[in-house]
Amino acid sequence: MKIYGDSQSGNCYKVKLVCHLLELEYEWVDVDILSGETRTEQFLSCNPNGKIPLLDLGDEGYLAESNAIINYLASGSSLYPSDALSQARIQQWQFFEQYSHEPYIAVARFINKYLGLPSERAEEYAAKQAGGHKALKVMEGQLQRSDYLTGNKMTTADISLYAYTHVAHEGGFDLGGYPAIQAWLGRVAARNGFVEML
Repeated sequence: MKIYGDSQSGNCYKVKLVCHLLELEYEWVDVDILSGETRTEQFLSCNPNGKIPLLDLGDEGYLAESNAIINYLASGSSLYPSDALSQARIQQWQFFEQYSHEPYIAVARFINKYLGLPSERAEEYAAKQAGGHKALKVMEGQLQRSDYLTGNKMTTADISLYAYTHVAHEGGFDLGGYPAIQAWLGRVAARNGFVEML
């Protein structure tokens, strides 16, 4: 299978990390989003939404959206248990990541790391800080009660939120006040098969 992605993107990193943790073979195809490679006619024929990551499954077609991809890849493994309640709890955190975490932490990081914090977006960057810290406080509270987000075993919920949390400082978020998150980041990074974003 092929993964179309950007090696600095947290959403793409989720897919790469799952593949390494589960020892899945893949071919990585670099896509430059800033130069418009996701908006070409060829790419849009594979994913009309024009976003990465994108999983090419050959005869089975394409799969988009990072959390859908990692849940598919991890299906049948300990990272994505088969019972309905476990899956719902994982998805609960993944929806949290997409709606309450990424719009603040990932966007602030994009403005700073990818765009170089241009003056015309400085106000937007500053406005992302409160929402990002609100999300981090929710995570901190949960991780004070359990080693991982859905309990005492790592799942794709943790991978979904690890991706942008571990580089939150690149968006201006100091994790010094979140000891439970820091300990959790260390547990994820200590897993067999772990691979760095870059």
